[in-house]
Amino acid sequence: MAIFSYLSPVFIAVICILIAVILQNKRNNQKEKKGKEKKKVESRPWVDEDLQDGTEVPADEEGKDEYQDIDEEDIEHIPFTPRRYDEQYMVKRSKEFYEVLNQRRSVRFISSEPVPREVIDNIVRAAGTSPSGAHTEPWTFVVVHDPEVKHKIREIIEEEEEINYRKRMGDKWVNDLKRLRTNWIKEYLDTAPYLILIFKQIYGILSSDRKKTHYYNEISVSIACGILLAAIQYAGLVTVTTTPLNCGPRLRVLLERPTNEKLLMLLPVGYPSKDATVPNLKRKPLDEIMVAI
Repeated sequence: MAIFSYLSPVFIAVICILIAVILQNKRNNQKEKKGKEKKKVESRPWVDEDLQDGTEVPADEEGKDEYQDIDEEDIEHIPFTPRRYDEQYMVKRSKEFYEVLNQRRSVRFISSEPVPREVIDNIVRAAGTSPSGAHTEPWTFVVVHDPEVKHKIREIIEEEEEINYRKRMGDKWVNDLKRLRTNWIKEYLDTAPYLILIFKQIYGILSSDRKKTHYYNEISVSIACGILLAAIQYAGLVTVTTTPLNCGPRLRVLLERPTNEKLLMLLPVGYPSKDATVPNLKRKPLDEIMVAI
């Protein structure tokens, strides 16, 4: 009896601990379930979380950040009558277009020779014909011609790129780039007559300060960038695709862009310099990039 009287407090303590653990696990499971439900409700698969620049909506906009997609009137549908070519001419045109684009190279030696502004306007117009999710057109093309602003952009990018090469990118990435002879020095940011910075609008802003959903905004803007590259090549100019790692926030502030815009790509545009060189790269043949079923 003395043993049982001694163990009773111990048993009671153990039972209390077990009850507390069970209750705590139950609470945790309820919180986890609620979190999953909330995450499921807030999930927006068309919003790419990559390339976020760390900026947030200012605190004074809290409470105004709900998405409000206003139903618009039905869009009128009109007859579509595109130009049609006979098969022989269509083959000829498709081959000629391929041959023009097959000459496209990433050129890092760009001349300061002036380029007509109308040409730049037209290639941006061409990029603006890109398809987009629900026709939200979630892109902003910032064209920089001012030498002082171009130099500030270069300073920001080179400062971050040196850190990228020395610390962030890792040995494998840096070694893979060695054969292309690239580094953090970007002289073309000064010499190119134009810089085009492409921003993706992760959401639109309505007149009521509410957000408008921009479906698949990164895919849409990426397609527009592809069309822009083709237009640059077709016009007889050159560029090099630049994705300034960790530069987005500072460049956004420099160019006075709103918080709903995130930098996706930067393209210096101009003529190649007289002493321009490019790596002697080969493209994969058709049978390695296409599967016919």
